[in-house]
Order: sequence, then C-alpha cells, then structure tokens
Amino acid sequence: MNESQFIAALQKLALHPGARGLEDDCAVIALGGEHLILTTDMMAEGTHYRPQADMADVAWKLVAVNLSDLASKGAEPIGLLLGHSLGRSDARFLAGLRDVLDAFGVTLLGGDTIAATGASTSCITALGRATHVPVPSRQGAQAGDNLYVTGMLGRAMLGFEGVEEHLPAFNRPVPRLAEGRALAPVVSAMMDISDGLLLDCWRMAQTSGATIQLETTAIPVADPARLDACVRWGDDYELLFTLPPGADLPVAATRIGTVLEQRPAPLIFGETPIHRPDNLGYRHG
Repeated sequence: MNESQFIAALQKLALHPGARGLEDDCAVIALGGEHLILTTDMMAEGTHYRPQADMADVAWKLVAVNLSDLASKGAEPIGLLLGHSLGRSDARFLAGLRDVLDAFGVTLLGGDTIAATGASTSCITALGRATHVPVPSRQGAQAGDNLYVTGMLGRAMLGFEGVEEHLPAFNRPVPRLAEGRALAPVVSAMMDISDGLLLDCWRMAQTSGATIQLETTAIPVADPARLDACVRWGDDYELLFTLPPGADLPVAATRIGTVLEQRPAPLIFGETPIHRPDNLGYRHG
C-alpha cells in the first residue's frame, strides 16, 4: 500500500468523532470547557533526514513539525510525548531536544525508548489546547474566500540542496504558533504546508468541496526561476489559510489565490486545471 491507500483503509475503521475523518492536521477532542488538540509525526533516517545529519537538528525538526500542526489549529502547546529508538548520537539528539523545548517553551510529558537495529526512528505526539472555538480545520474554505500563505516557500528545498542562507529553514524550521493563534478567530480554513503548496491546496479544496485557483505570480518563493519546484517540494511549515472577503488580515501573509465554487478540477494553477493529485508534492510510498 502507498500512503493514500493506507489512510483510506484506516478511514473505514472505527473513528472517534474528534479524528475529523483523518482529513485534518490534528484530532480535536472536547473535554469539559476545553478542546484538546492532538497530533503525531515521526521521522526515519534515510527518509526524512540523511544518515550523516546532525541528530540535534533531527530532534529540533521532529518537535517543530508537530508544533506546526498545533499552529494550524491555533493551539497553545501543553506538552510532548517522545518515542525514540536508541542509536547513534543520542547525546546530540538530547541536545537538540533541549534547544527546541527551550526555544518554544514546551515541556516533555513522557514517552518510550527502545533499542533497535536498522534505521533510526523517532516520533513525537504533541498535545495542545484550543485558543479559539470552533477550532480551524481544512474543511471550511468557501467560494469567494481569499487564499493566503505566511512566509516564503522553497527555502527548505534550497537548504536541503546546500544553499547556506537557507540551511536553517531545512534543519530547524520555526512553527508559526503565534500566527496560528492570531488567525484562529478569523479564518474559514487553515492548515500547515508540509508536503508542498500544490498538494496541500488540493487537500484543502477536496475536503472543503471547493476549487482553489492559485495566482502563480503572487506566490512568494525563494527562487522565482524555480517556481514549480518551490511549490511542490514541501517541508515549508508555513500556514495556508482562507479568509472571507473583507476580513482583516491579523498577521504578515501574502494573498496567493481565490476559492471558487467546486469544479471538475479541485485546483487551478494559474490557468491550468489540475484534475489529479499525482506529482503535486511529497507522498510516502
């Protein structure tokens, strides 16, 4: 099975209502007067990072990508659960973990360690609390909404390729936690960009029952000569969101498109309708 097929099979199992049909960045569970936000991400050597990578950077990124999911719900982090296979450079992993916890004021709740052979694997489960209800989802984009993105896309790709000024974007991304909290009360839909702008726009359009039209010249990219690569590569961890017409924009962001009534093509890239999600971004399997 590839990733999409496996998730489709999971969607046929018994799901908690808070799972949001496995179509969102996080699970959302109402507990008394609070809403608990849960997400989990894992990273494996050879898939998410090179064997020679500094494990301090790996630890930072593992936490940051989970916090980015919380940011997309406008959540305030509560704490983290860590799963880690002991292996090479565990001391460096711990150093990076300390750095990222200090940087974002997050604490550990517990977890599990194992001794394993083969590629190193680590996992973080992040827990947060909603700062606004209803909690934003990918599903709320409406025809007439404007589409925005924070930051600049393609920096992680260039960092992976060794462009020095963009190395931090790949090794130690910064989750948009403050922006997510500011946006939560006003957005109609929101998610973070992890697998590439085109694929994540496709997902937002599909779950919202709408079509998204992107304005190619408006998209902020680190290398305009490589626009196509910048919007497909992923690992950006910026926020992608929609606002109703006339809504105030409370954070620094760029308008990159419009939400349309649903059409046969969920995504229109410039003037090009895209009917299938193949090769739009990064997918496992």
